[in-house]
Amino acid sequence: MSAARGRSGVLATAVGAGLLAAGPVMLWRASGGRREIRGELAAQKITFPLHGLPAHLSRYAGVAVETGPQAHAYAELIKDHVAKATGGRTYAEVTEELHATGGDDEKLTRLRQTAFMGETLRASLLSAYQAWEITTLVAGLGAALTGLGAATLATAKALRPPRA
Repeated sequence: MSAARGRSGVLATAVGAGLLAAGPVMLWRASGGRREIRGELAAQKITFPLHGLPAHLSRYAGVAVETGPQAHAYAELIKDHVAKATGGRTYAEVTEELHATGGDDEKLTRLRQTAFMGETLRASLLSAYQAWEITTLVAGLGAALTGLGAATLATAKALRPPRA
């Protein structure tokens, strides 16, 4: 029984050490990812307008977009503006209308360009938001792995056979 317990202790020590090493690396990478997202968003110099925001976005008035949640909120603002400009139609729907007219309707051409630019900007901001959420997941997993590694090492110590 002592040999099996000893092997279990060695395995638990290896697993615990691996988890304890991986956790801080994940925390460090999550932190680096957040810094990169903040830097990229700040470089775009996007700021919420001071006036005219919908009620659910009013807390962002005058705020620079530098975080994932702020990028998500600004993407919602763009969505509202595009919907207002297109009468609730998507880029695909406006394009279909334009093609139905033979492609020569200048107003629909401009509207399609507006929808395309708005939806493209919105997609970029939503990508930043999704990346932000992934850094949250990675940080949480890093913290969990660190704790699990420490607990596994403590258990491994208890599994080691007593010294003679």
